[in-house]
Amino acid sequence: MTRLHDTTYRGFASDNYAGVHPEVLQAIADANEGHQISYGEDQYTERLADVVRQEFGEQAEVFPVFNGTGANVLALTALMPRWGAVIASGTAHIHTDEGGAPERVSGLKLFTVPTADGKLTPELIATEAFGWGDEHRAQPLAVSITNTTELGTLYTPDEVRAIADFAHEHGMALHLDGARVWNAAAALGTSMRAFTADAGVDILSLGGTKNGLLGAEAIVVLDPAKAPGLLYLRKMNMQLASKMRFLSAQLLTLFDGGLGMRSASHANAMAARLRAGLERMLADGSVPADSLGFSQATEANAVFAVLDNAVADRIRERVRFYDWDRARGEVRWMCAFDTTEGDIDAFLAVVREELAR
Repeated sequence: MTRLHDTTYRGFASDNYAGVHPEVLQAIADANEGHQISYGEDQYTERLADVVRQEFGEQAEVFPVFNGTGANVLALTALMPRWGAVIASGTAHIHTDEGGAPERVSGLKLFTVPTADGKLTPELIATEAFGWGDEHRAQPLAVSITNTTELGTLYTPDEVRAIADFAHEHGMALHLDGARVWNAAAALGTSMRAFTADAGVDILSLGGTKNGLLGAEAIVVLDPAKAPGLLYLRKMNMQLASKMRFLSAQLLTLFDGGLGMRSASHANAMAARLRAGLERMLADGSVPADSLGFSQATEANAVFAVLDNAVADRIRERVRFYDWDRARGEVRWMCAFDTTEGDIDAFLAVVREELAR
């Protein structure tokens, strides 16, 4: 087939815009020869289970799935009965970007809490953690956090531990949406285990697509007693891959040789380069001091900026990105594993030109 797109184009709308990492494509090709038992009884899925236990502890169980929404919905479904509720940030992906799937598919209730930086704290969770035994209120039985958050910020291991302790003391389980968990680990300079299993997380949605995979994610059960039934729920919720070896081979590639951490570290570094370049423009007076601001710290691979909507629209005509909150003039610029220094510098030039007009 004739290639349909311009392979030199780079956008800053989402790390999902990036293609598949070449090493991952090779892993798919390597797994493609011959026959393997279907539905997860293959050698690649068996090896993935071994690697996940090495990474997260001997108790860990892994369930490859197709996408992040599926991982989140399945993980939360496994944590509670139908009368359960999940406490999450108001910016959580399960609340804002999954089409109501957690509530429609699982039947659970979401209790959302406003946060300035996308992060929950025990004090914020406490505002919705009540009503146990009240038949008129959905029962708060789980807390869901995201690392990195939807606003690009980070939870430290100590912050996760504080949330886990609060949740467990109140009879709730803790889920971590790890769509960008590799970016969080790279930014924190820790293993993923340090802010998941070792910090009291009960179940993890392990992201892969945003870090160079082709439609492959996983649920990692860190406390099997908290999430029974996933073996059956995955099939019921249409997330069981018949040719699972191809999902597992991709996930294995992120772990093997540190590819996942290297790719995430690179994306984080490109966001840092972008933020530094923008701040330099303001400092040297090449753009008006009031033409650009920042709404969040740049802690991983996202830059949240504030600028005039008309300027943002002009920039977007040349390089695609998303508005985050148009009423505030807030935009999000994302970097990916394949973003280059040249991409950043070219984008900075566009931003400088439009801000200076």
